[in-house]
Amino acid sequence: MTKGNAFVLGATGQVGRAAVRALVADGWEVTAASRGGARDEGCAEEVRSVRLDRDEEGALASALGEGTDVLVDMVAYGAGHAAQLTGLADRIGSAVVISSGAVYEDDKGRSFDTQDQTDGFPRYPVPIPESLATVAPGESTYGTRKIALERALTAAGELLPTTLLRAGAIHGPHCRSPRELFFVKRALDRRPVRVLAYGGVSRFHPAHVDNLAELIRLAAARPGTRVLNAADPEAPTVVEIAAAVDAVVGVESETVLVDGPPPVGIVGETPWGLDAPIVYDMTAAERELGYRPVVGYAESLPATVEWLAGRLAGRDWLEAFPNLAKYGQDWFDYAAEDAWLASRG
Repeated sequence: MTKGNAFVLGATGQVGRAAVRALVADGWEVTAASRGGARDEGCAEEVRSVRLDRDEEGALASALGEGTDVLVDMVAYGAGHAAQLTGLADRIGSAVVISSGAVYEDDKGRSFDTQDQTDGFPRYPVPIPESLATVAPGESTYGTRKIALERALTAAGELLPTTLLRAGAIHGPHCRSPRELFFVKRALDRRPVRVLAYGGVSRFHPAHVDNLAELIRLAAARPGTRVLNAADPEAPTVVEIAAAVDAVVGVESETVLVDGPPPVGIVGETPWGLDAPIVYDMTAAERELGYRPVVGYAESLPATVEWLAGRLAGRDWLEAFPNLAKYGQDWFDYAAEDAWLASRG
């Protein structure tokens, strides 16, 4: 006997693949919707795949047909997508929607949206509770669009019960912008040294796709309107992440720590590089959903490293991961690193 029908939007993305697997294993009849409509190679035979561009007029309504017991949305942004979902509330029993930890702001109004400005990085309490203040809703940035989505969906909670999951730094196979690449490529290149700013103690709470899938699975079975943090059981430092990657690849690298920001250019900067920790409080998810993480960070790394290495084989890193070009930085400017190291005498 099945638990019901689950409709997954963004099913071939990084989190979507894991969510489809988890829901199928838990007894749901799953429809996997994506723009390409391609069938994931790891997808169970009973999963129905459909091609869908949610922004095409009437496309989502048509794909839902008579409706679904739960809709899982990986790719919702802004008030417009919230209105789209609530407009179809008569066909959706409940929803689980991925939001982001980027919505928080500190007591000085600093957030992910402002961290590149002169007022410095945000400094959040550790761990960050869901009750912490957030940025104002809007359409100008990732964070403001996500909070606009959240506000609209929670306000319509009686019409469409929705669990919103504020994800940390998502990691695992199939990531389009993989932070772990920063250390995996260095290890594969046998780069003998790495420079880490902020003393290497930066912490940006990761969220493995399988842990997000577990939260989705639990929320699908417990309809309600709630906002929950979504992250791994631990938040390792940059030094710990680098060492864990080395261990998986089987190399040893010298670590040079820099107190404070990068000494020149982006030398020492990493995708986790903040001068204040970002750690999410997971007690609400444990209390409300009975959440227990299914994998730890170091335990998950071998599969991630294998996937990254496979993508890199015979290709430039930007060819393998073109989405990283948007950051406009050369993560692997070894010449600049060597020049700075040499300048230290």
